[in-house]
Amino acid sequence: MPRLSEVIVALDALWPAELAESWDAVGTVCGDPEAEISRVLFAVDPVQDIVDEAVRLGAQLLVTHHPLYLRGTTTVSADTFKGRVVHDLIKNDVALHVAHTNADRADPGVSDALAGALDLRVVRPLVPDPADAHGRRGLGRICELEHPLTLGELAARAAERLPATAQGIRAAGDPERLIRTIAVSGGSGDSLFDDVRASGVDAFLTADLRHHPASEARAQTPLALLDAAHWATEWPWCELAAAQLDQISDRHGWGLRVHVSKTVTDPWTAHAASNTDSTGAPN
Repeated sequence: MPRLSEVIVALDALWPAELAESWDAVGTVCGDPEAEISRVLFAVDPVQDIVDEAVRLGAQLLVTHHPLYLRGTTTVSADTFKGRVVHDLIKNDVALHVAHTNADRADPGVSDALAGALDLRVVRPLVPDPADAHGRRGLGRICELEHPLTLGELAARAAERLPATAQGIRAAGDPERLIRTIAVSGGSGDSLFDDVRASGVDAFLTADLRHHPASEARAQTPLALLDAAHWATEWPWCELAAAQLDQISDRHGWGLRVHVSKTVTDPWTAHAASNTDSTGAPN
């Protein structure tokens, strides 16, 4: 069995820390470098339910996309939510490693996995990494559909292919408009609107779209928007990352057992559709 330090070297080669944004917190949060690793669990969020799942599974390493401590802390007291997570990880000999914006910008990365889940052909990064001479790394992806779909059909495909959430898929634009090209970005993507408009695509699929940026984007161009749950747009990366580690394990003869959590950690649990017979705001 490999040691944690050996597995971390392999993960850092997939998602180098230097690719992360300056504000991000990536890398190993806790874990003994000399500990032997036989089982690994991938998940989006390092929340208590996921830690409990890792413990039940007997995993010695939990790899998540989202950081546990993004802005630092002065305490890991067990009477705080994040402190309890740290205590349970350490007590049960589970290491935690985070690959966040470094996995977003990697090749392949989070948006490649999102495009793959929707059966889209990746053309190039939406925001290329200037340090990548091959032009494959960067934030988001510009994609093409094999056959044009209406916006309504594309929204239905996203709802079918992405993990189910209470939110589902919201769309802005004419449902009958044909979509041939689309930008995708896993996670919150409304900071990328300028790049999306400059790319000339027909549609943009991402998560966490806010009222004013979305409204302004629709007013400036005919760009169609598809807004999915944050967790759902990033979960496909877990499957991609697990497959990458499986390949490394096979190559080195490590015999790792690699798992992907199917626990839904999207915070929203219910959705009530509006009354579509209504013609406007209540009197």
